[in-house]
Amino acid sequence: MSDVGATAPTAADGPSTGRRELTYAVLLCLAGAGLAAWAATRTWSVEVLARGTLPPSRQERSGADLLPWLSALALVALAGGGAVLATRGRVRRLLGGLVALLGLAVAAGGGYGLVAAGGVEVHRQWPALCLLGGLVAAGGGLLTARRGAAWPAMGARYERTVRADGPDRRAAGGSNREAWDALDRGEDPTVS
Repeated sequence: MSDVGATAPTAADGPSTGRRELTYAVLLCLAGAGLAAWAATRTWSVEVLARGTLPPSRQERSGADLLPWLSALALVALAGGGAVLATRGRVRRLLGGLVALLGLAVAAGGGYGLVAAGGVEVHRQWPALCLLGGLVAAGGGLLTARRGAAWPAMGARYERTVRADGPDRRAAGGSNREAWDALDRGEDPTVS
């Protein structure tokens, strides 16, 4: 008999599931924040100013002009999405929560751009894309905050280990002066 009420697989089910979830979360964060940062630089409204007998002047305003903090928050969320790869455990979960909050703030800015009438011509597609990007980034951050502690981290080959008996003479108490003196004498310090 099949188990109809089976639960969804968790990150503890295997390393491939954890890697897959990590990949999805990072892609959601990067794609959403990147979309929002790009949409914030597009023209959201055009204001036409009458100038007497002269032709009217057009002043284009981007999302970054209307809400200066919007593109900055989107770029911080973009950096946070990349930083998810370099963190682990509690720090990764906290970072995911921060990216989720940043994504919601960016989405709120996009929502504000949708309802605010800032000129004669209003281009609603850019605030809508900013809203969508913020929500996607928030979703990636929420996934990271909820399940990120169980995901795999970078391998040990990326961590620096210093041993006193190893080839790093500076860590073992040797000096750079000795190596330079050996070079002056014509000796190769790399040959043991």
